[in-house]
Amino acid sequence: MTIVTRFAPSPTGFLHIGGARTALFNWLYARHHGGKYLLRIEDTDRARSTPAAVEAILDGLSWLGLDWDGDAIFQFPRAARHAEVARQMLAEGKAYHCYASPQELQEMRDSQKRAGVPMRYDGRWRDRDPKDAPADVAPVIRLKAPQNGQTIIQDAVQGEVKVENAQLDDMILLRADGTPTYMLAVVVDDFDMGVTHVIRGDDHLNNAFRQLQIIKAMGWPEPVYAHIPLIHGADGAKLSKRHGALGVDAYRDMGFLPAALRNYLLRLGWGHGDDEIISTEQAIEWFDLPGVGRSPSRFDTVKLTNLNAHYLREAPAAELLPLVLPRLEKALGGPVDAAGMARIERGLDGLKPRSRTLVELADNLVFYARGGAPPIADDKARALITPESKALLGRLAESLEAVGSDWSEKPLEEAVRRFAETAGVKLGQVAQPLRVALTGSTASPGIFEVLAILGPAETRTRLLAAAG
Repeated sequence: MTIVTRFAPSPTGFLHIGGARTALFNWLYARHHGGKYLLRIEDTDRARSTPAAVEAILDGLSWLGLDWDGDAIFQFPRAARHAEVARQMLAEGKAYHCYASPQELQEMRDSQKRAGVPMRYDGRWRDRDPKDAPADVAPVIRLKAPQNGQTIIQDAVQGEVKVENAQLDDMILLRADGTPTYMLAVVVDDFDMGVTHVIRGDDHLNNAFRQLQIIKAMGWPEPVYAHIPLIHGADGAKLSKRHGALGVDAYRDMGFLPAALRNYLLRLGWGHGDDEIISTEQAIEWFDLPGVGRSPSRFDTVKLTNLNAHYLREAPAAELLPLVLPRLEKALGGPVDAAGMARIERGLDGLKPRSRTLVELADNLVFYARGGAPPIADDKARALITPESKALLGRLAESLEAVGSDWSEKPLEEAVRRFAETAGVKLGQVAQPLRVALTGSTASPGIFEVLAILGPAETRTRLLAAAG
């Protein structure tokens, strides 16, 4: 049997972090078993579904590297197929027409509420003769659900879960206007797509009981259900925007790498011993449903940021350069010139350990990208450019002329140390204002590394600008 999973988001907003994890688990399970991972856009809510949301979902999945097999399937155009199944069930006596008016149904609910009993459809048209139907009411089609016994699901994550059938009413399959309900559409689409495993959040567990009744009525094969616990905030409360429940696009904008986000989402609810850093190749090899826990996981932006810092350090400079370049150009207000590009390429590796996100990496690279005197970052840095230090920097600019053609870290360090000794000052009295003059900040990679990367001409320009 070929394993087939699916991710089925509704395009009513961005691809949120919980949806991204669901997509990841489906993708990994299919890839682990050599199966198929399909994408279905559940756009039946026409009032709330938007092309922009569809684009955000497709873009977010692509950025995360969760490539789906075949074309994305849209649910709304399949409405005729959904209705066909409802009418088949009607013809086979597994469903029936209900002519209860909206007013009748409201009176029924009000009566149940007053009696303190669960509000469910009472089956008033289940066994009535259609000849009794009022002429002015367009009927819905309802499932003739079993009234006795239990509906049982052997869930691959939750274990055995069951519900008494008496608690489930005869749900609507086809509305009076001929449009299918969500419950029907999902089941028909899963069957037609050949889905073997339904992996989704446990907020859908109650839906599964109703959907399974449709599957049984049609005599279709039951999928394996795996309902994964939801993600909570670091404080244990339901995940919200204040915890970081943002769209995947927001994490991209904040400078997170897709590999880091995949790794982090993988560890939210699934584990492989004590392993924390898990490559995509390892994840595909190791992932299986028994590793998914039953307890909600906690989203922690600090842990995600620290994990991203690891991936940033390990990523090749050539991979990071095209990711930071647009951010640099935005900061500079224009393209980076050839000299700036050369400095960035040489300096990027030295700044990776000092950066946790692409945003920080780009910010740290600005002083290499921009030619000429860098802006002074803050009052602390500005305080180091005193009349005395200006004089030292001017003299240092002339002294460094003697370094000659071997403009590398070791000769530069020797030259600066000799200069400090000759000037009768401590090395720090030279190095601290030198750092500010070259980078605009009190924090940077090693100052001799910076000197070597800037080169003699750019170094002289910046020193003289600071000295002036």
